[in-house]
Amino acid sequence: MDGATRSIRTLTRAEVDTAVDWAAREGWNPGLADAAAFIAQDTHAFRGLFLDGALGAVISATRYAGGFAFIGFYICRPDLRGEGHGLALWQDTFRTLDGPVGLDAVVEQQGTYARDGFVRAYANFRFGGMAPEAAPDPRVVDITPAHLDAVTALDRACFGFPRPDFLKAWLAPPQGRACVFVEDGAVKGYGVIRRCRAGWKIGPLFADGAEVAGALFSTLALTAAGDQVFLDIPDPNPAARALAEGAGLAPVFETGRMYRGTGPDLPLDRIFGITTFELG
Repeated sequence: MDGATRSIRTLTRAEVDTAVDWAAREGWNPGLADAAAFIAQDTHAFRGLFLDGALGAVISATRYAGGFAFIGFYICRPDLRGEGHGLALWQDTFRTLDGPVGLDAVVEQQGTYARDGFVRAYANFRFGGMAPEAAPDPRVVDITPAHLDAVTALDRACFGFPRPDFLKAWLAPPQGRACVFVEDGAVKGYGVIRRCRAGWKIGPLFADGAEVAGALFSTLALTAAGDQVFLDIPDPNPAARALAEGAGLAPVFETGRMYRGTGPDLPLDRIFGITTFELG
C-alpha cells in the first residue's frame, strides 16, 4: 500500500476481538474468552498499526509489576507482509517498554528474535489429543473465595509476578472450570480448563508434584469428554511430559521461551501446564 498513512495506537475492544480472530486463522487456537482476561491485566496491551485507518498489524505487550512485559499476538495481515509494517509496530512498541521482556517463539522465528536481543531459555511443547476418561479425584474441587489467597500465592510463585486482575477473569471461564487440589486443608495445586476455537486447553496447571498435577489434569479433562484437549508444557519438567504422554497426548508443536533482559527464575518443576503462549 504505497503512500498509505501509517498510525499506531491502542486497540479498541472490538479491534482486540479482530486480533484474536487473526490469531485463530494463524492456527494458534485461542480460548473463546481469552481477550477479556488479557485486557483485565493490561488495558493498553493490544496495539495496532493502521494504514489509512485500516488495521494492518497487531501485537500485545502485556505489562506486569516490576516492569516485566510479555509479547504475543504479533501478526501482520497476510496481504501486507514483507512491507515493513509489522517491524514498524514492533519497534514502536518496544520504545514503550523499559524492563525485561519475554515471549514464546515458534521455532522458525527464534533466530529473528535472537538478532533483536532475545535469548532462548528453554523449549515448550504443546501436547494434544482426545480427552482421556478417568474418575474425578475427590481432592480436586472447584475454586471458591476461600481458596483465592492460596491460589494467588501459588500463581505468583509459578508465574513470577502478581496478576490479580487477570486471575479474577481467568478463574471464571464462561465455558470451562477452575479447580484446586486440597489435601489436609492445604492447596497444593490449581488448574483451569477453557473452551477454545478447537477443543479445550488446560492452563495453567501449577502443582506441588506429579501426583497433584495428575489428579488436577484428570479431573479437569472430564470437562472436555469426547473432544480434544491441549496442554502446553515446559520441556525442562520431565514429569509434565510424562503426564501428557501418559494421558495419550502427543506433541503438536514447539515454541521457545525467550527473554530480552533477565527473565523470572521460575520453578519449572511445579509448572505442568503454561497459562498461555500469549501471556507466558
